[in-house]
Amino acid sequence: MTADEPTVPVLCPECDTTTRMPISEVADSVERHNEQMHDGEDVAQVDPEIAEELQDIVAEDLGLL
Repeated sequence: MTADEPTVPVLCPECDTTTRMPISEVADSVERHNEQMHDGEDVAQVDPEIAEELQDIVAEDLGLL
């Protein structure tokens, strides 16, 4: 992680937690949390509103919109 790397909020409603983590670590961290705490069920996730915004940005960058 670099000091200027963007972070995103990750929510886990079952654990009642919200945390911010570097975007480069999100996938592995969420997967690890779900494996350890929720038997692999996709409970923890990037805040859905942020995830949707990121999808739009990526799609626009790729010329899909």
